[in-house]
Amino acid sequence: MLEAIRRATSFLRQKQVLHKLGVLISITVIAVACYVLYHMLRGIDINEVIDAIKGTEPTQIALAALFVAAGYFTLTFYDWFAVRAIGQHHVPYRVNALAAFTSYSIGHNVGASVFTGGAVRYRIYSAWGLNAIDVAKICFLAGLTFWLGNAAVLGLGIAYHPEAAASIDQLPAWLNRVAAFGIIIGLIGYVAWVWAQPRSVGRGPWTVTLPGGPLTLLQIAIGIVDLGFCALAMYMLVPDEPQIGFVVVAVIFVSATLLGFASHSPGGLGVFDAAMLVGLWQMDREELLAGMLLFRVLYYIGPFVISVILLTLREIIIGARSKRLRQLAAAADPEPRHEAAVYVRERGETGT
Repeated sequence: MLEAIRRATSFLRQKQVLHKLGVLISITVIAVACYVLYHMLRGIDINEVIDAIKGTEPTQIALAALFVAAGYFTLTFYDWFAVRAIGQHHVPYRVNALAAFTSYSIGHNVGASVFTGGAVRYRIYSAWGLNAIDVAKICFLAGLTFWLGNAAVLGLGIAYHPEAAASIDQLPAWLNRVAAFGIIIGLIGYVAWVWAQPRSVGRGPWTVTLPGGPLTLLQIAIGIVDLGFCALAMYMLVPDEPQIGFVVVAVIFVSATLLGFASHSPGGLGVFDAAMLVGLWQMDREELLAGMLLFRVLYYIGPFVISVILLTLREIIIGARSKRLRQLAAAADPEPRHEAAVYVRERGETGT
C-alpha cells in the first residue's frame, strides 16, 4: 500500500500535477475569499471601525500583546526541537530563537513562507556549519510540528464544539464531529506508527528520521501551546458581545489561519479576514474588523519590523567583526603569504 502511494506521488511529481494542483487551490481560495470579503465589507462604516479601535481597552491590547509574545516564544521551540532532532546539538538555543522568530515573522508577512522562511534560516544556520540539506530538514520538522498542533487543536476543538466549524464550512454539525474524530484517530495512528519503530522519509542525504512516540507527543504539545496563545490574543480583541466561548473563537481562528496559509497570500491577507468575518457572523462587523486590524498590528506588523531590525543589526555586527578580523590578520602578518611571493622574496634575500 505504501509503495503504491509512493509510486503515485512520484508520478504526479514528475508530471508536475501536484504543483499545478497547489497553484489552482491557492487561486481558488483567494478568489472565493475576495468574493466573500467584498460582500461582507459592503456598507462598513470606516469611522465606526476607527472609533472601535480607539475604544478598545488598553488592558485588552496589552494582554493580547502578551499572548502574542508568548506565542512567538513558543515558536522558538519549533526550531530548537528540529535542530536537535537532526543531531545538530552544538547550535545554541539563542540561535534557534533568532532563526525561528525572524523566519516565521518574515514568512508570515512576505508570503510563500516555505521559501522566505527557509532563506532566512539558511542565512542564520549556515554560520554554524549547517548546509542547505540540514536547513531543509529543519523546515520540514518545524512544519510537521505546526501541522500536528493544528490537527490536535482542530480535532479536539471541533469534536467538543462542531458548530464552530459549521459556520465556516457550512456542513452539518454531526458531519464536522465525525471529521474531527477522524482527525483525532489519524493523529493517534501516526503517534502509534512512529512509536512502534524508527521511521524515516526521503532518500539519500535528504532522509529525515521522524521523531519517535514520546518526542512526537512533545511536538504536538508545542503546537497546541503555540496556537493556544495565538487564539487567546485574538480572543482578547474580538467584541465582548455576544458572548462566545474561547473554544469557538479558537476553532474559527485556527481554521481561518489554515485557509490563509493554503492561499500563500502574505499574512493570509483577505482569506483569513473573510473566514473570521464569516465564522463570527454574530458579532458587530465594525468591532470585529477593528479587533482583527489590531491583531494584525500585534502579530504581523510588529514582529516583522523587529525581525528586520534584528537581521540588519546582525549583518552589521558580522560585517564589522569580519573587517576587524581581517585587520588583525593583516597587522599580525603584513607580508604576503602566498607561495609565489614567498619564493620571490627568499630568492631576493639569498641573491640566487
